[in-house]
Amino acid sequence: MAPGAPDAANGPALPLGDDPAALLDAAAWALAALVATIEEAATKPLAEVLRADPARTAVLEAARLVSRTGDTLTPHPSLVYADGPTAHSAAQARLSSLRQAVSAASGLADGSGGTWADQDDAVLLSQGRASAMTGRALAGRVVPALPGLADRLAREGSRILDVGTGVAALALALARGFPHAEVVGIDVMERVLALAAGELANAEAEVAGRVTLRHLDVADLTERAAYDLAWLPAPFLSQDALTAAVPRLTDALRPGGWIVVGTNPAVADPLRRAVAGWNAVRSGGNSLDTDRMVETLTAAGASEVRTFPTVPGGPVLVAAQWGPTH
Repeated sequence: MAPGAPDAANGPALPLGDDPAALLDAAAWALAALVATIEEAATKPLAEVLRADPARTAVLEAARLVSRTGDTLTPHPSLVYADGPTAHSAAQARLSSLRQAVSAASGLADGSGGTWADQDDAVLLSQGRASAMTGRALAGRVVPALPGLADRLAREGSRILDVGTGVAALALALARGFPHAEVVGIDVMERVLALAAGELANAEAEVAGRVTLRHLDVADLTERAAYDLAWLPAPFLSQDALTAAVPRLTDALRPGGWIVVGTNPAVADPLRRAVAGWNAVRSGGNSLDTDRMVETLTAAGASEVRTFPTVPGGPVLVAAQWGPTH
């Protein structure tokens, strides 16, 4: 089969040509150009950013992320975000991916591990800060679409659980979005909780004061009927941890409460599917896609399950309700 020819069984093949390694190396630089451009566009007009660095923009043109008609530059939708904070979060997510790829390449040579505990602080901070985008999506788009949940979270005494809180970026986004709610963030990594404490110290006092951090494995969660909303980042948990987490979380929900689970969509092309599998194995996560997560929550007794795509090719949020009575 010629390079780039379609494979009926696996989807289109990547057009690597005669020197695949050289093209993949160039692709890494194209991703770097993408990240840098998105980050700058968080605080400046995108058109200005593209004009300011013609050499970098030429890389984006070659990668078909920018098209040119005369002096007019038209960005691909993947470069365009609704606002500055969303652009910053997207850039942090891609930057985290780049750093993890470098870590994986180095680990093959030096034998180091690939779990989250093995990542340096820069990776943990980039990945964690990227989750603020998910927190804003939860507050602005998902919660208002879930029956009764926005009213619950508008009341004094409402509570949200953030599983795998990391550096607490998502917890802070939820605390900002729901000014009457208390947010409890739990994580198994003491080191990342120390980073989270630093992030809270730099946040607005009123918001940070409603975020509590706990060193706790979700499998050891014993609270019952304590939360109106629970967030679960499924790809970051092992299959065993995910299996243990679901019943703990359903017990921890107040009657009629919701769990929202971050999932990865099913991927058609073989390269991205293989990379996702490798990432899951290295980081101690799992490769369950959205469809399998829906099946898991339904089997666990959810009374309603809804899905919310984020960006094209990006995570899909799966919301499941237990109740309105247990």
